[in-house]
Amino acid sequence: MLASNNGDPRQCAANLLKLTRGENPFERIKGIDAAITDAPSASAQYDAIEEAEWVIDTYEPRVEIEGIDFDAQEAQSGDFSTITQIKLREEEDNE
Repeated sequence: MLASNNGDPRQCAANLLKLTRGENPFERIKGIDAAITDAPSASAQYDAIEEAEWVIDTYEPRVEIEGIDFDAQEAQSGDFSTITQIKLREEEDNE
């Protein structure tokens, strides 16, 4: 991820979206806030999108978010797993 710059960026971003905030003992703010699941589904969807954007922008600068969405049926039942489209950022050559 950001610190070690290893692994496939798409896989690193997917792993970040699976983390719950507080799960990583050395980086307590890394991950998605679990309190979102207790909020009303209409506002929780927007909160989860903001959380996903923040965690990817903060911890995986090698990718860019193209879009984030939910499966409406699953969101109504409390599953706020995101459907995230990302693309690799083009690195600039400083030669």
